[in-house]
Amino acid sequence: MTDFVVAIPARYGASRLPGKPLRLLGREPLVLHVVRRALEAGAAEVVVATDDQRIADVASALKVRTCLTSPEHASGTDRLAECAALMGWAHDRIVVNLQGDEPFAPPDGIRAVAEALAGSSCGMATLATPLDAAAMLWDPNVVKLVRRADGRALYFSRAPLPWDRNRFAHDRTLLPPRGPWLRHIGIYAYRVAFLQRFAALPPGRLEQVEALEQLRALEAGEDIQVALAPSPFPAGVDTPEDLARAEAQLGSR
Repeated sequence: MTDFVVAIPARYGASRLPGKPLRLLGREPLVLHVVRRALEAGAAEVVVATDDQRIADVASALKVRTCLTSPEHASGTDRLAECAALMGWAHDRIVVNLQGDEPFAPPDGIRAVAEALAGSSCGMATLATPLDAAAMLWDPNVVKLVRRADGRALYFSRAPLPWDRNRFAHDRTLLPPRGPWLRHIGIYAYRVAFLQRFAALPPGRLEQVEALEQLRALEAGEDIQVALAPSPFPAGVDTPEDLARAEAQLGSR
């Protein structure tokens, strides 16, 4: 599948790592690594949506399009909604939101989220992967989810989900044998019409409680298609420590 766009929101003023898209990883700005992953996925078009001309100038070195957006956006989703309007994409265009701090995002996973959306009637799709450790189930920084038999999301939460009443009453150190126990991967695909509608919605109550933007869609009655990631998604870069870890990972490759 090649009939999709990858849009990369890249904000200069990240609170935990200012200037993050331009921080060097293996002698190159971080954003260039992300752009390469998008190009390797075989998208019809790759666009960097940014609030800073310096980031746009760096991205243009790989001959991808750039879109200057407002610095006032609260999220990458809002930035992509403006980008879609400025680029004039058709309402049924599939846009993959690849965060600008994911230098090791696997190209097959980028394609997989686009394919998941193309194969459904939903306006939005995302990925998940099986949990492999009990500690992750109890970690609030690891987002869990449950889905319907047809793959559509039922709920996302920072809490253990689903709750095994009998097993957890006696032992929380092991993953119960029955599941499924799924970890959410924060990559999304949208149809443009849905993206515009979603960005215009006010934050939902569940979204504000859990600090999970995707709950806004569920609370508004929208469906989210969830596919299993075909390969592992390494962690993104949010902090100086993450950048050092990514540098070591790049060296090991």
